[in-house]
Amino acid sequence: MDPRVSVFIDRKLGQPVYRLHRWMYRVTGGLLGGTSPMGPMLLLTTRGRRSGEPRTVPLLYMEDGERFVVVGSNGGRPEPPAWLLNLRANPEAEIQVGRRRQCVRAEILDGAAHGPLWERLSQYYNGWAHYQTLTDRPIPAVVLRPR
Repeated sequence: MDPRVSVFIDRKLGQPVYRLHRWMYRVTGGLLGGTSPMGPMLLLTTRGRRSGEPRTVPLLYMEDGERFVVVGSNGGRPEPPAWLLNLRANPEAEIQVGRRRQCVRAEILDGAAHGPLWERLSQYYNGWAHYQTLTDRPIPAVVLRPR
């Protein structure tokens, strides 16, 4: 899928689509919503940094051995996604991949720390590189390691 289409969908339909996606994923164990035209999707559940409440978002991911790598692009917006801010406050989280749920610990790789990994991520889904052109904010890669 052309990254510009993803940006359009994100900006115009955003939150209602993500709520529906999350619901379909959970109800079907990832049969619906587990894949997208861009690649495989997971559900990431973090703790709200202010509320302490669980917050779940569907995210495109790249598998890297036993690790899962997601990107804090927020569709190229100037502000980071809330889930990334939540992980900065508390790196302990949960993911759901298909029917399988597991606890993970996040490692946020900013700037030069994600150099070689960023190249692989950009090849995996060129939208992430496109999003970086839309913002001055460095877009981090986030490695989710099973606990």
